Amino acid sequence: MYRDNTLVPSEAMRLLALGILASHDRSYSELASEVRHFTGRIAGPSLDLVGAPLEVLKVEGLIAQKDPKAPESDEVPLVITEEGRAELRRLLASNLRAPVSELNKLIIALKIRFLHFLPIEEQRLQAEMLVEISERELARLLDLRSHNAAETSHLTTWLDHEIEQVKHRLSWYQELSGKLS
Repeated sequence: MYRDNTLVPSEAMRLLALGILASHDRSYSELASEVRHFTGRIAGPSLDLVGAPLEVLKVEGLIAQKDPKAPESDEVPLVITEEGRAELRRLLASNLRAPVSELNKLIIALKIRFLHFLPIEEQRLQAEMLVEISERELARLLDLRSHNAAETSHLTTWLDHEIEQVKHRLSWYQELSGKLS
């Protein structure tokens, strides 16, 4: 993790793999395929998101073969271990930076996808954090828009578009937070 308790790209991949396995068992090949598919659709193809291979999760004892006596194969079902569940909860409870990068969008999508694995109180805290981040992002954009109000450039039109997107996100996060209260 970074010093501000936000996830580095490899931890985002860990969160995704552990969350997928916490949902239900999958083979190594199915898990790798789903990790690639999800990250590719949220953040686009990115070498930054390749991260550590899924094998590291096995070595660290976070995932294991469902049948430990079965010969190792990409098709043997994998399960998340208790240590893996603890790591999943730790990663889900991480902080967020303002969603200005593709990595942060991916992390937000992962948190929302796997939010149900946290106790309800921690779910509320995560939803409140999403609201706060959006409020800060909106304030920054509104300030920049105000500062450039006299301009007749494409910047003001673009800022108006960005402001509307953040307002919609903020509204959705507020609704989520309300449902969890």
